[in-house]
Amino acid sequence: MHEMALCEGVVGLVEDEARKQSFTRVKSIVLEIGVLGHVAPEAMLFCFDAVSHGTIAQGAKLVIERTQGAGWCLDCGKTVPLQTRFGACPDCGRHHVQMTSGDELRVRELEVE
Repeated sequence: MHEMALCEGVVGLVEDEARKQSFTRVKSIVLEIGVLGHVAPEAMLFCFDAVSHGTIAQGAKLVIERTQGAGWCLDCGKTVPLQTRFGACPDCGRHHVQMTSGDELRVRELEVE
């Protein structure tokens, strides 16, 4: 389950920020996870509790916001929604679409004390 390693990375990032900005407690973390990114939100929530135990993020609420997939169709010359990785353009049906969003995993917001 790679979500465990991803949660460890998130907690590590938060601990680094705590050292830089001198906060002592994390109340909530908002993560953006793309729908095309092969990350299971339920697994992230499960792993976060275990990984954050004994850290500055222990007891913090993990909020997951899903970002939709989008790509640039090289044939149509416009941004189009993507439902799957390497999907066809919904307008022209061709597979010349470069993904531009939907595989993100980023900490968007921290609420700290």
